[in-house]
Amino acid sequence: MAELKPVEKMKYEEAHAELEGIVASLEAGDLALDESTTIFARGQALVKHCMKLLEKAELKVRLLSGEEIEDSEDPV
Repeated sequence: MAELKPVEKMKYEEAHAELEGIVASLEAGDLALDESTTIFARGQALVKHCMKLLEKAELKVRLLSGEEIEDSEDPV
């Protein structure tokens, strides 16, 4: 298996493309259980990374458009 790029160093498009490949592989059902669980774990990491990048992009767009940003943390 080729050396995989660390998820946290991937651009959104790279992570999304790899995630699509993982989904296709899992849906095909041709992998051994061990390999399936390994790529499933990688897929989970890719999903989290993509969500993080999308949230950052959304925040940037909201800031650039002058929209007021609410703090998402609960007050203590």
